[in-house]
Amino acid sequence: MNRLVTLFGAVLLVASLLSGCGASQLGKAQTSSAISSFPMTVTDHAGRSVTVQKAPETIVSLAPSNTEILYALGLGGKLVAVDDYSDYPAEAKSKDKVGYSKPNIEKLVALSPDIIFAAQIQAKQAVSELEKRGLTVFVLQPGTLEAVLDGILTVGRVTDKSMEADAVTAQLRKRVNEIVAKIASAKGKPRVFFELAGTLSTAGPGTFVDDLIAKAGGANIAADAKIDWPQLGQEALIAKDPEVIILADHTFGETPEKVMARPGWSGISAIKTGRIVGFDPNLTNRPGPRVVDGLELMAKAIHPELFQ
Repeated sequence: MNRLVTLFGAVLLVASLLSGCGASQLGKAQTSSAISSFPMTVTDHAGRSVTVQKAPETIVSLAPSNTEILYALGLGGKLVAVDDYSDYPAEAKSKDKVGYSKPNIEKLVALSPDIIFAAQIQAKQAVSELEKRGLTVFVLQPGTLEAVLDGILTVGRVTDKSMEADAVTAQLRKRVNEIVAKIASAKGKPRVFFELAGTLSTAGPGTFVDDLIAKAGGANIAADAKIDWPQLGQEALIAKDPEVIILADHTFGETPEKVMARPGWSGISAIKTGRIVGFDPNLTNRPGPRVVDGLELMAKAIHPELFQ
């Protein structure tokens, strides 16, 4: 995923992730219907009622997170096209591309897939255009970790892969609960700055990342921001004194060494202790199956003492 989309796709274009939940264990494993019955009507994450007439044989994904979910359910062979930034698993790179924030409507109509899994970024305009052309579109935009798992179950229902979805979510829930159980014994919640870009853009309240920080046992320093994806001023950031800095932009040149050398930052707690960590931003910025990997890395960065 390129720099613009990875760092600002949700931030500047449409980031409508929902409010996070606390750092308590996820509930007991919920399961989807064992057998999907078509036609079925389900509600997507945009609050739309979507009727799926039959088990889809041809599918399009318009977001990397959706693509990862579909592959996790064994549906890669039915994907006839994906968005421009779907790069995981590797097989997704060879799929036909149909754009991202402004998908190619005519190309999608020509493909005539049985179902399109879109994201909130396309919901305002592209989704209605596609529906006018007679295509079935389901919007996936989970705002919390719990919603990611529920979303996987729903995708399983509408694609006739309920058993696979149950298995995937059960495994993910087990891992999440193991992580959260460790965090429960933590003493305190370190202040965390999650850097989306060197411009000090970050994740604010009501975002998926904010939920991850909470579940990983941290306190998001931007939790009191007025917008979902704020850009902090340097003085404000220094005053909030983060104890941990997580770089979601390190793959684009920002490194712990560069952060430690930033003028005026020497008094920040994270700089003094060297608690600056960077890892693959796709593990935290894409609300798909790999987000549990991101949660684990985040928890280890915030509470390393619990994972030795």
